Amino acid sequence: MAAFTTAIARKFIKSQPIEPRSASKHNAAPLSLISPTSDRPATIGLEYMTYEQLDEFGRELDAVRQRVLDDLGQKDADYIRRVIRIHKGAEVLGRIGIFMPFFPPAFVAGVGSLAVAKIIDNMEIGHNVMHGQYDWMNDPMIDGARYEWDNIAPAQDWKHGHNYIHHTYTNIHGMDRDIGYNMFRIDEDQPWYPSHRFNLPLATALMMVFEWGIMYHGVELDQYLHGKISKEDFEGRKKRAFKKIRKQVFRDYIAWPALGLVLVPFVGWWAPVAILGANVAANVIRNVWTFLIIFCGHFPAEVETFKEEDAQNENRGQWYLRQLLGSANIKGSKLFHVMTGNLSYQIEHHLFPDIPARRYPEVAEDVNRLVEKYGLHYNTGRLSKQLGSVVRQLAKLGKKPSDPYKIGNSPESKALRRAKREEAARRLETAGASHLVS
Repeated sequence: MAAFTTAIARKFIKSQPIEPRSASKHNAAPLSLISPTSDRPATIGLEYMTYEQLDEFGRELDAVRQRVLDDLGQKDADYIRRVIRIHKGAEVLGRIGIFMPFFPPAFVAGVGSLAVAKIIDNMEIGHNVMHGQYDWMNDPMIDGARYEWDNIAPAQDWKHGHNYIHHTYTNIHGMDRDIGYNMFRIDEDQPWYPSHRFNLPLATALMMVFEWGIMYHGVELDQYLHGKISKEDFEGRKKRAFKKIRKQVFRDYIAWPALGLVLVPFVGWWAPVAILGANVAANVIRNVWTFLIIFCGHFPAEVETFKEEDAQNENRGQWYLRQLLGSANIKGSKLFHVMTGNLSYQIEHHLFPDIPARRYPEVAEDVNRLVEKYGLHYNTGRLSKQLGSVVRQLAKLGKKPSDPYKIGNSPESKALRRAKREEAARRLETAGASHLVS
């Protein structure tokens, strides 16, 4: 009865027209970084603008954001619902196709259609919906807090690591865990370890199983081992990960191939094996595509990173500037942008992560105008250009540096990190004493 009532409620909600300015007060945007121990202004962006100009830059981008929010409405709701229908249709066609291993053209088309469905689900629907981009619609089917995607990584832990950690602390060393994913040396300011010699082969391996890498990243084993999260938190993450693994593995690699047993008398013993292989292939295609878009939007050579002490107490303009300088776009056709979830507009996504991604092309015009006004760098290029830059960066930074301070396990590097920890502890102690006195 409850399920029937929920279904009726969803149908009712879908049938309701979206009122104008429904999203005007929508706000799921990350906050600027504020230091609990110091009131020293952030220094990010001072090589480009004065503090007054940074304030104005922030106000101008706030105005762009509000203009788009005020304009969101029925056409945006129609768009995301249309994409969901396309996704479901592609999945159905794909499932039908992979159950025809006796007719290779249909089988191969089925694998492709299923891969496209998984890409659309992860990129244009899942990623964007879980950012809260459509929460203003009040549609439970696309509620960012409830949505669960077709991916090994549990939505809850992905949202914490991505929406909060990555988008709040974008490219800040020691705070943004997405800088190299604790696997790669992708920036000069990262310490080098012997494992970084394998930057390129490790990246290739991760590309094939990217959803598993995202899941493992969300478990935060490294944070637990360093005492940064509690055992209770870690166990909860691990439990959610295993639950999602069981669900995804059972569906793609057990249930669907088992249904293929009905084909054995007509096709042969290999029919379920072919269906299993088709599911593996579709997931690998989705993993490779997602990896390429994410890496090319975050790790080309000219993408900037930042120190925590430079970002503390940033104003809104500095937060916006950090997003702009710490991301890269990928040029392509309209279909290409849809297949990337419009994350090919990575700069606009980092500036406005909670605005529907379909609006990023128009937002890019305003961003480019401001980039030209303030003489800033707008990192963009074809997929081949950005991918080449990422590959060269991985290869270059995988080599052992000559500077001992950049080698993670050298005495000089260890002494430098120890001095930084002691300085941070002193600042915290001083701030605590000042607070008690006041």
